[in-house]
Amino acid sequence: METLAKNKLYEGMFLIDSAHAGSDWDGVIASITRILERVEAEIVSIRKWDDRKLAYAIGGKTRGTYILCYFRADSRKIQDIEKAVKLSEQIMRVLILNAERITKEDMEKETPATKAEKEKDKRRDDAEEKDEDIDTESKSNDRVDKQDDDDRQDLDVTEDSQESETSLVVEDSAQEQSKLSQVEVEDPEEADEQEQLQP
Repeated sequence: METLAKNKLYEGMFLIDSAHAGSDWDGVIASITRILERVEAEIVSIRKWDDRKLAYAIGGKTRGTYILCYFRADSRKIQDIEKAVKLSEQIMRVLILNAERITKEDMEKETPATKAEKEKDKRRDDAEEKDEDIDTESKSNDRVDKQDDDDRQDLDVTEDSQESETSLVVEDSAQEQSKLSQVEVEDPEEADEQEQLQP
C-alpha cells in the first residue's frame, strides 16, 4: 500500500534572462507555471524578486531577472522540476529550498523589485507635485504681473489726468493774465495808477 506524501511548502528562485523577461513577461510566468503544474504543485505566490547584474555570464547573458515562487509539492517531485528547468530555454537556473518554516507574512514581504517600484512611483508623484506647484506659482505670478500692469496703467492715467489738470490751471492763469493785460491796455489811466501802486 502506497502512503500519501504530504505536500510541503517550497521556495523556488527562478533566474530568467532580463531581456526575455522584459519582452515577454506573461510568457515567462506561464512557462514557470506549466513546469509546476506538470508535477501537480500548488502555486501559493509568484512574483518578480529583482533584476540584477550576474556575477558571471550564463549562456552569454550578463543580467538576470529573479522570480520568487512559493509552491506546495510532493518532495519526490522536486528533482522533476529541476530537470524541466534544465531543459527549458527560458529559465537559466533554479534554486529550490524547503520553506516549511516561512510564515505568510514572510512570503508577502517587499522584494527589492517592489521597493524600487514604490520609490520610482514616489519620485514620479513628487515630480508631478513640483510641476503642479510651479504651474500654480506661475499662474500666481501671471496674476501679480497683470495686477502690476493694471496698477501702472491706472498710475499713468492718474498722472495724465494730473498733467491735464495742471495744464488747464496754467492755461486758465495765462488767460486771466492776458485778460488783465487787455484791461490794462483798454484803460491806460488805470494802468498808470496800478503801476504806481506796485512797489
